[in-house]
Amino acid sequence: MPFLYRLTHVLNRACRNRRAYIWLIRSVQFGLFVLSGITAFLLRFEFSVPLEMKKALWAGVAAGVVCKVPIFHVFGLGRGMWRYFATPDLLRLACANAVASAIASSAILLAYPYPFPRSVLVIDFLLSLLFLTAVRAGTRVLLEAGDRSTVNEPERAFIYGGGAAGASLLHESRTNTSFGRLICGFIDDNPNKRGMLINGMPVRGCGSELPELVAAHRVKEVLIAIPSACGSEMESIIQHCHDAGVAFRTVPSLSELVQGRGVAAQIRDVAVEDVLGRSTVELDREGIGRKLQGRVALVTGAAGSIGSELCRQIARFEPSALIALDASEGGLFHLQQEIRGKFPRLRFHPEIGNIQNGQRLRDILRLHSPVVLYHAAAYKHVPMMEDHVFEAIENNVIGTYNVATAAAEFGVEDFVMISSDKAVRPANMMGATKRVAELVIRSLQNGGPRYVSVRFGNVLGSSGSVVPIFKKQIAAGGPVTVTHPDMRRFFMTIPEAAQLVLQASTMGRGGEIFVLDMGKPVRIVDLARQLIRLSGLKPDEDIRIVFTGTRPGEKLYEELSLADEETVPTDHEKIKVFAGTSLPFDCAMRHLAVLRGACERRDLKSLVFEMKSIVPDYTLSKELLERLLEPGMARLAGAVQADRQVIGRAADLLTVTES
Repeated sequence: MPFLYRLTHVLNRACRNRRAYIWLIRSVQFGLFVLSGITAFLLRFEFSVPLEMKKALWAGVAAGVVCKVPIFHVFGLGRGMWRYFATPDLLRLACANAVASAIASSAILLAYPYPFPRSVLVIDFLLSLLFLTAVRAGTRVLLEAGDRSTVNEPERAFIYGGGAAGASLLHESRTNTSFGRLICGFIDDNPNKRGMLINGMPVRGCGSELPELVAAHRVKEVLIAIPSACGSEMESIIQHCHDAGVAFRTVPSLSELVQGRGVAAQIRDVAVEDVLGRSTVELDREGIGRKLQGRVALVTGAAGSIGSELCRQIARFEPSALIALDASEGGLFHLQQEIRGKFPRLRFHPEIGNIQNGQRLRDILRLHSPVVLYHAAAYKHVPMMEDHVFEAIENNVIGTYNVATAAAEFGVEDFVMISSDKAVRPANMMGATKRVAELVIRSLQNGGPRYVSVRFGNVLGSSGSVVPIFKKQIAAGGPVTVTHPDMRRFFMTIPEAAQLVLQASTMGRGGEIFVLDMGKPVRIVDLARQLIRLSGLKPDEDIRIVFTGTRPGEKLYEELSLADEETVPTDHEKIKVFAGTSLPFDCAMRHLAVLRGACERRDLKSLVFEMKSIVPDYTLSKELLERLLEPGMARLAGAVQADRQVIGRAADLLTVTES
């Protein structure tokens, strides 16, 4: 419509010129003040004002204008952007109008010497509020209509979720010219919302009806606006979108939403973390701040997935200095660039070194004098550690002992070791070394540093985890390889793990093993299928899933606590503490000496037997057992391939034979 186009063009030009815009809205307000006063008299006297009331009319209009102009200026209503007129502006408008009308009415009733119809004052108040609201709302509608008319065939979309986030997203779609989508309605699984209007936009139906609704309204994308959705809800929504053959994106979870930024600006692709539905972590920021603010913290393994996230989280609490220790030069360089870019005032010191080098550790601690130490350095790849047993012991056990004793020597107050769920009834060398490391640092607790361990399962996106491997396989066109259809693992996000580690570090008195709430275990094959769907493909059709068999040392299920350990709740719902068996200091030192000697001699049998004596519930993998057995007993290893209990008994038999 040419008239609408010209009108919106004039309004947009006025909005871009501040002086012209302010002059325009003040002129319109002034005219509406006069119009409401005259119309009030006309309505009162049925559009035939008696001659004797003409003076009262102009006196009332003059009093209304004189009072309203300064009051509206005080309330800031002479410079508001009508394009963004909303509920807060309406409340401010009502308050200003009420104050101005009250003052004008009092002045007329007290000062005007002739009779004055009191009902006119009430009518004027109502008309003034109506006119001022209507012109603002109408201006916003015209400007938004003009904005939409300038967009060439925007992509049609549904908003999935008729809550506050969905309403906010709809509002931004109308006011943000770069939004680029035409919202055609809401989808919501609450049957009570069907047919309801949300800011004038109807709720079309529920998720199961999405295929029909998408076809009827020619929709190309679904915007999921349910920040509080749990994993099962998100999985169901994604399935509905796949059934409808429509693209989908989401707004961040409640913990990720950035205050001060529009919801539309934070729309992103759905990630596998959304499907897992990990709930928001509530942190005792005051307690963590007391532990870290203004103090020196050191992180070993700082270039790794958990270590680097610990550095990011620690940096937010303003330590006086942060020391990052790792053997990877490239990883430390990239971490240094990131930390110095995000936290330019933080004293960040990258230190290259290996935890197996005791002298290097002492040099670093002597130089920086850290008060808090987070020990994340470890070899974690299970099948690789089955092939490199000596390296696993030297790094995960002896290296941990080096860091722990150096911490005691140089006055560290809190020592926090990152452990693993694989330390529970270990079925591989990596898990066994982590369990031994837990026992060793507990044996060192004698009034010096507070030694604690924190156990948790796999973290999404960490180096060596299945998620990046699956993504590469999907990008290459498949197949996606899964070891076993019943393989299950606990998962959590890297930020969540790092935050809970910081929280646990504030609770330790020394000697505890903290266990993080990992939720329910996830089937790896289900995770693979979700990643394929999130890539816009169909599992078993576009991308095949191939089962390759379990790898050396792998268990089908992981556990987080031993049966004989006593569970003790903490003040944090996602953190528990376990008080299990411990080693006396002298006993631990004897075991360490034997392990160190076995590594130096490369004596595999002595090393494995010693690990078995330290951790009685350690079950050797078939592959490691085959390396230990005499050639004549090789048939035994093949016979017990699927029976780990028999393998454990065979290892015990070997222990007796060796002694």
